[in-house]
Amino acid sequence: MKYPCSGVILAGGQNTRFSGQNKAFISIGGKRILDHIYEVFNKLFAEIILVTNDPIQYLEWDLNIVRDLFPIRSSLTGIHAGLFYSTNPYSFFIACDTPFLKIEMAETIVNSIEPDVDIVLPETSEGIQPLCAVYSKQCLKHVERQLTRKELQVRRFFKKVRVKKLPENLLRENDPDLLSFFNINTPDDLAKAEEIVQKNFT
Repeated sequence: MKYPCSGVILAGGQNTRFSGQNKAFISIGGKRILDHIYEVFNKLFAEIILVTNDPIQYLEWDLNIVRDLFPIRSSLTGIHAGLFYSTNPYSFFIACDTPFLKIEMAETIVNSIEPDVDIVLPETSEGIQPLCAVYSKQCLKHVERQLTRKELQVRRFFKKVRVKKLPENLLRENDPDLLSFFNINTPDDLAKAEEIVQKNFT
């Protein structure tokens, strides 16, 4: 089943802690992170958008490659571009350094979309997960205003829109260890990811 929702992959990070290596192309358990995300998205979404400022690296994938509109490197800039180019009223966003996104988690979040909700936001004991969440087109004008003011914290505009938070107990139903939210920020995270693969996927 394809959802009436776009899937947006944010691939605009600077990867400073990986000596400039693109985290989307890091292999974990023999599979590149982006390949894993693309497989999940291809089952769920008819429209897949990848936001990057280096588009030529991604030509092998069948997706819509777009650039940031604001000349600022931030997750919020990527969310803005994804919403701007999306042809659907809602978009599911994921960061490109998230190697264990489960299709069931994405479905749980997307299935929680309601007509009077602008953001579907997972929340765990670690906090909210704004880079594994659904945003509506209604968020676009708020994000634009925030970027114009160079206020880059994603959650800053949440008070101005209608947010539906998904509780941890619901999120754990199909992802007991919440691996969908695990992301690679440091070499230590990469080592931990390989341990997770050995423990859970072999």
